[in-house]
Amino acid sequence: MRINMGWTCTLWSCLLFNIHLQAQQKKDSISTDNESVNLNEVTVYANKFAERSGRVAQTVKSIRDKNTLNMQANTGDILINTGTLFVQKSQQGGSSPVIRGFEASRVLLTVDGIRMNNAIYRAGHLQNVITIDNMILDRMEVLYGPSSTLYGSDALGGVVSMYTRNPKLSSGTTTEVSGSSTLRYTSAIDEQRGNVIFNIGGTKWASLTSVTYGTFGDMRQGKNRNSKYPAFGLKPFLVQRVGNTDIAVPNPNPNQQTPSGYEQIDVLQKFLYKASDKVDHIFNFQFSNTGDIPRYDRLSEGTLAAPVFAEWYYGPQLRNLASYHLNVSQQYGFFQDLKLTASFQDIEESRITRRFNNNNKDYRWEKINVFGLNFDAKHYKGKHELHVGAESYTNFVRSTAERRNIVTGALSRITTRYADGPTKMASNALYAQHTYKITDEWTLNDGIRLNLIRLDARFADTTLMHFPFNKAQQNNIAVTGNIGLVYATKDNFRLAMILSSGFRTPNVDDLSKVFDTRTGIVVVPNPNIKPEYTYNGELSIAKQTKAFSLGASLFYTIFRNALVLDKYKFNGQDSILYSGVRSAVFANQNKASAYVTGFSLNGSLTIAKGTAIDGVFTYTYGRYTDQNKVKVPLDHIPPVYGRIGLKTQQDTWNAEFYTLFNGWKRLKDYNPNGEDNLQYATADGMPSWFTLNLRAGLFITKKLQSVLLLENLTDKNYRYFASGISAPGRNLSISLKVDF
Repeated sequence: MRINMGWTCTLWSCLLFNIHLQAQQKKDSISTDNESVNLNEVTVYANKFAERSGRVAQTVKSIRDKNTLNMQANTGDILINTGTLFVQKSQQGGSSPVIRGFEASRVLLTVDGIRMNNAIYRAGHLQNVITIDNMILDRMEVLYGPSSTLYGSDALGGVVSMYTRNPKLSSGTTTEVSGSSTLRYTSAIDEQRGNVIFNIGGTKWASLTSVTYGTFGDMRQGKNRNSKYPAFGLKPFLVQRVGNTDIAVPNPNPNQQTPSGYEQIDVLQKFLYKASDKVDHIFNFQFSNTGDIPRYDRLSEGTLAAPVFAEWYYGPQLRNLASYHLNVSQQYGFFQDLKLTASFQDIEESRITRRFNNNNKDYRWEKINVFGLNFDAKHYKGKHELHVGAESYTNFVRSTAERRNIVTGALSRITTRYADGPTKMASNALYAQHTYKITDEWTLNDGIRLNLIRLDARFADTTLMHFPFNKAQQNNIAVTGNIGLVYATKDNFRLAMILSSGFRTPNVDDLSKVFDTRTGIVVVPNPNIKPEYTYNGELSIAKQTKAFSLGASLFYTIFRNALVLDKYKFNGQDSILYSGVRSAVFANQNKASAYVTGFSLNGSLTIAKGTAIDGVFTYTYGRYTDQNKVKVPLDHIPPVYGRIGLKTQQDTWNAEFYTLFNGWKRLKDYNPNGEDNLQYATADGMPSWFTLNLRAGLFITKKLQSVLLLENLTDKNYRYFASGISAPGRNLSISLKVDF
């Protein structure tokens, strides 16, 4: 099944027509990163209401540069190119952010203040972040460290908050129409993507419409390999179907990672009604749909003589969102500012697999409906601010599966990925966050949250797996909190200390999943698992002048009741037959007492007017103690990584030369049973690497902007730790944007 893109040529023609007609004169400047301004003037939304970053104890990375946001292949690549966050990829159509050694369901994703994490977010690697169209993003914020006080379950490592653009009202008394058209081409992944944005603004009403469509071809990896690993990453074979037989043929270009291409369409529609200067109503509709996304890592398993899979792909990933936002400010009651968000999400995912020379094709479908309601109110008086809130999210999950013989057409039953009966997960919470501005320099942050979570998963048919139970129910209560102290001076010195806790309650994926994490290992349900908790201490320091800035953060996180994948017995057996393969049985278990520690450094130096050198560096280390009291590497812990760049900003152009780098991930630092994907690394682990890159932006006219990006200039072959697909080789990216 693929999305119908018959109007593609029409879209591209319209975009080009707009570029031809609308490139008119207008004084403007190429966007720059606002993070270079005074520390006490940067506005962040880590506490949901706007706040000066100098008053927030938690470390927050704010990304506002429109080139960084809008001129990337997907939202995950935004995070990669900042150098401040590690991102894992199992296929081209995927990006799984890692914050301080926590990934997937242990990192919370939000869009426009709405939780994206649903009941089937897994502990492995996710691709859901790509369903947020980066071409319509207004800003992103990364919150580092446990953030459960305001954000609830899953925020063990932190939060990635994404905010899309809002409609703009008319600046005068008449209706104004404005917008933009953007075209992108990228050589290494054959990206061909276009976006159109229309804004219609009146005095009270405004409408914003955005449509983005893109195709991505098979990714070409770099040719220049480490001499010790001359075949690393090569794809030596392709699988073809001849008659009723699968055959493996030599790949004519082993550097071409075939199949890895996909297509995607994203549509956003927002309406703004400004009832008064102090009351806004926003109606937000988002639609994202991909075509089939090949699971490249699994399709690369095996050899020319014996591939493991003939087919393995995610079916079309569908995300529908409808929400209503009410924003009220400067009221006369006890609470001066109010926010209300009601949301509905409809999500569909599927996995389709067929082993090599096997006519049985397995289909597993998941459909999730999520109803959400958030209410936040803020009171401020004198030196005190009190933020209270309530949150409720309810997930309904339906999991189905079938097997089709592609020769005879015969249908048969197979195990569903999750519980096949009615499955529901509900989360409700009350929370409060307090800020006390003790003096002009000192600020105290403190907060508390009460969480009530109920999960009810029913197994309607247990004849295939012979489960010793027919339901899994949990009722969990969790209390989390934080306290932090900030010292911030007018001359841009900042010192912050924070203690915080986070939690993650087991979801439907943790509690009821059946799947093969890799060939020969099958994961089965364990209904007795409990919530995970983190307790974090952090110290951060920053100093900024007109000539330079320096910053550092040091953290230590204790991880309790950590879920780890370990050997398990199912109906008294340590191995079972799954999809025709004798597989060792594993299950999630609360066996680990773990810790994660590390630090990050950042700095910049202005060497001439508009020209500066900046860099970031992050180190993370994690271990857990297993049941035998042996310390074992925690999975998801990235190697050292970072970025160094030299950039210049002028009135009508900018340019940057920069390097992204990763250190070694040695074999001894891999988790033996988790999600580190050692099978996709070398015999020694994942080698270190760095790339050289050049980006330049130019206003051809005052409304027509061009961005040129040359990545991986040396055509280096490299792969991100835990990833099953190599990164692009030498790459030329061209973007054209016209405002009208």
